[in-house]
Amino acid sequence: MQRIAVLASGRGSNLQAIIDAISTGELPAEVVGVFSDKPSAAALQRVAPGLRWSADARAFPTRDAFDADLADAVAACQPDWVVCAGYMRILGDAFVSRFRGRLLNIHPSLLPSYPGLRTHARALADSKREHGASVHFVIPELDAGAVVAQAVVPVHADDNAEALAARVLAVEHPLLVAVLRLAAAGRLAEHGTTITLDGHPLFTALRLDSAGVLHVPDDPESVSV
Repeated sequence: MQRIAVLASGRGSNLQAIIDAISTGELPAEVVGVFSDKPSAAALQRVAPGLRWSADARAFPTRDAFDADLADAVAACQPDWVVCAGYMRILGDAFVSRFRGRLLNIHPSLLPSYPGLRTHARALADSKREHGASVHFVIPELDAGAVVAQAVVPVHADDNAEALAARVLAVEHPLLVAVLRLAAAGRLAEHGTTITLDGHPLFTALRLDSAGVLHVPDDPESVSV
């Protein structure tokens, strides 16, 4: 059984998707801790008190000091994977190095387009016809790690940022669960700047289709959620 630690700063809808997939048996894993830089984050309420850790990052003298406490807390629960699911702080080099190779993030854009914040508004400003979400390995550079998989949504002519965000969020949940199923099965790994799937380099990000199936090359069953 794979052990998953989740970092979250907000309401925790992606965390809930993980919890739901575990409860139905779709994801053979357990959430061993939820960690937040915001003690009031709603995500913390989605798990039992013994699985929660939070601290106000603003109370620490430096970013590194907060990251060190966070890293120690995460390491204490002995996770196999650390998942950033709506975690809004940039992780420092020391934190990333400590968990490199088992640190994943879900980002609301089709990377490498629109790293950082305000992704939906930026896509609309550029008159994009497609937008979406990406799951990638975390490296010290912001949202620049190798992308494992993506889900695409159409951009409608009458969209605003809120409507587009809701459409993207709806595909984030199955996308993240599908990637975590690969991870939990031992099929996914990071080697420097290269991802391997089943021991073979993955040169192009996997795509989640409209039916919630993550298409894996040469795998007739693929990964459905």
